[in-house]
Amino acid sequence: MSIPSPFISDPIHIQSEWCDADGRLTLAHYGVVFDRGAEGAFELMGMGSAYTELRRLSYYTAEAHVCFIRPLHTGDQVLVNLQIIDCDDKRIRSYQEIHHVEGWLAATTEILSLHVDLNGPKVVPFPQDVKEKLDAMTAVHATLPVPERAGRNIDLAYSNQL
Repeated sequence: MSIPSPFISDPIHIQSEWCDADGRLTLAHYGVVFDRGAEGAFELMGMGSAYTELRRLSYYTAEAHVCFIRPLHTGDQVLVNLQIIDCDDKRIRSYQEIHHVEGWLAATTEILSLHVDLNGPKVVPFPQDVKEKLDAMTAVHATLPVPERAGRNIDLAYSNQL
């Protein structure tokens, strides 16, 4: 398996129904864009839609930290970069950036995902075949620098810099 470093999504078109009356992407739909941008990476790791349907296993977001840098609008085309920062037997820490196709940064998110058995639901270890692919992607992504915005917390002192 060839592993892109970082993973870069196919272009995503910002739909008008995702935007407010002024044509700006709404808060909730940034999550949609991040999710769509991550689909290909999770497919490479063996956790695509068939994974959920056939194995009744999936992943849930336990925590997410989103930073909004520059607004997106109806009709914009974006790419989502995904980097695995860390993982263990049951969790993945990932970092994503939404870039307009012109290159500028629109938003970032850092996500802690939990691997779950949907029959519980309960948190369970990754199956061996998936863990091997996850470890391979994590190793390749470990050669990238840790993103500047990764690991941030919400802090009033930081907001003074805006």
